[in-house]
Amino acid sequence: MTQLALTRRALGAAGFALPLLAHPALAAAGDQRFVVAICRGGMDGLSLAPPIGDPAYTALRGALAVTEDARRLDADFALHPALVRTHALFQAGQARLAPAIASPDRARSHFEAQDVLETGAPGVYATTSGWLNRAVQAMGGTQAISIGPTAPLILRGAAPAGSWSPGPGLDQSSRLPALLGDLYRNDPLLGPALARGLATEALARETGVSGMQVQMAGPGPNQPSGQASRAGQAVGEALAGFLIAPDGPRIAAVSLDGWDTHAGQAGQIAGRLAGLDAFIGALRDGLGAAWSSTVVLIATEFGRTARVNGTNGTDHGTASAALVLGGGLKTGGIIGDWPTLREDSLFEGRDLAPTVDLRALAKGLLADHLGLKRDVLDRIVFPDSGKVAPIPGLA
Repeated sequence: MTQLALTRRALGAAGFALPLLAHPALAAAGDQRFVVAICRGGMDGLSLAPPIGDPAYTALRGALAVTEDARRLDADFALHPALVRTHALFQAGQARLAPAIASPDRARSHFEAQDVLETGAPGVYATTSGWLNRAVQAMGGTQAISIGPTAPLILRGAAPAGSWSPGPGLDQSSRLPALLGDLYRNDPLLGPALARGLATEALARETGVSGMQVQMAGPGPNQPSGQASRAGQAVGEALAGFLIAPDGPRIAAVSLDGWDTHAGQAGQIAGRLAGLDAFIGALRDGLGAAWSSTVVLIATEFGRTARVNGTNGTDHGTASAALVLGGGLKTGGIIGDWPTLREDSLFEGRDLAPTVDLRALAKGLLADHLGLKRDVLDRIVFPDSGKVAPIPGLA
């Protein structure tokens, strides 16, 4: 694994805009590092962290249930088999799981849910800046960077932030089908046609057969994607290089696309989770000693339906799982309550019900790890959120 030694000149050559590096008087608030990674498309939390202790899980999930090869955390929860490095961090006391978490949005629209997740506002389209950008402002000069094909909303705003794109070698097109699905979901003609086309394409990718054959094909083998792992490793290594640079950023937002698994989910989710695991492992290794001052939050805009659909996938849901990792994290157990998957506990009779507000988790991390005050969190970083208390004792 290559360690990136990124100087000021190398950062600029890599495509990183350096607005704050021109102002050496604006020093970072301490040497703490904070990373937010957004899994775009609606990551299935029941696959990432299968609730193996819930009696209803296997029956609801059928062929998508992750049981025999799951990497156990305790009697109630496990991790997907692809999350090898992530599981090791749990064993080392450097990772925690929030298994039933959501933003305030309940619309199940990619556009709306991502807007609420990234702005930190209580409702959709309430502001044009991101909560991480406002946190950077409150910290008074801490440098920030976004990693991904486009600068995410979470880091847009008045505080300058750099950006870096991994380039054309990585998957930058996987967000388009999800956005098209949102755009045409209420169209009586185009909506169903697009859904059928995307389902066919997904199954074709998983099974390796042509569109003519896919209608009769079953789900493909549940094998992690080597390409996704290489991509995740590359992004993790690059981000670590930025974060350890002496005059580099200490706050980062990362976009990880491709989690909209309407069809053929088993193979798709295995590959995506392998890529996520490679990203986490490469970031941990690349940071070295700086890992001890780092906290990483991994979240998604919404979860997926508890039940499997007719194309061996899942549809847009409500609660999902979030991960918190890092050497700067305090050892602890599961974050929040588990609502169970009993029929009478499902949200609107179809989804995992949220028990933790994502803003509460983010507030707790910003308070404990970066020292932001409650009043700033309630009014500025997450507007009109005074009733949402930070989760204490995280870092």
